[in-house]
Amino acid sequence: MAADNQQERLEPTWVVGFADGESCFHVSINRQPRMATGWQVLPEFRVVQSDKDEAILNRLQQFFNAGSVVVNHDTRKELRIRKLDDLKRVVAFFQEHPLQTKKRNDFQIFSEILKLIESKEHLTQEGLTKIARLCWKMNRKVKPKYLESSETIRQKSQSSSD
Repeated sequence: MAADNQQERLEPTWVVGFADGESCFHVSINRQPRMATGWQVLPEFRVVQSDKDEAILNRLQQFFNAGSVVVNHDTRKELRIRKLDDLKRVVAFFQEHPLQTKKRNDFQIFSEILKLIESKEHLTQEGLTKIARLCWKMNRKVKPKYLESSETIRQKSQSSSD
């Protein structure tokens, strides 16, 4: 391998440090009437950078052999990995090379959600509720719309049966 290629190859420890500071493990739950439950679970691994640093997003895409680099907003780009098989590779990498910051907790929750999706639990109301509650523990602790909706439905059904 040429020296240039060796210098361009990202090292796992560098990727871990960069991901600790710049990445996000995210799971959204969106209304989707075509789904059996009426909701769709969308897990993703994201890294956002200024478009001036798009090259590093491309290198990360090559490193993980996954995802796509797309416009995020204004002058920002993001590497977005959404395919389940690709996300499983990302999870395997971070299990072998652990994150060092509080992001490790988000990663562990994200991994648990992927297992629930893989076992098809997201296709049931009970599984969706379990996933939504796990999502609530991640990142900025934003309550998923699914939980707001479910609680509203539950409260209405309880008050009408009283």
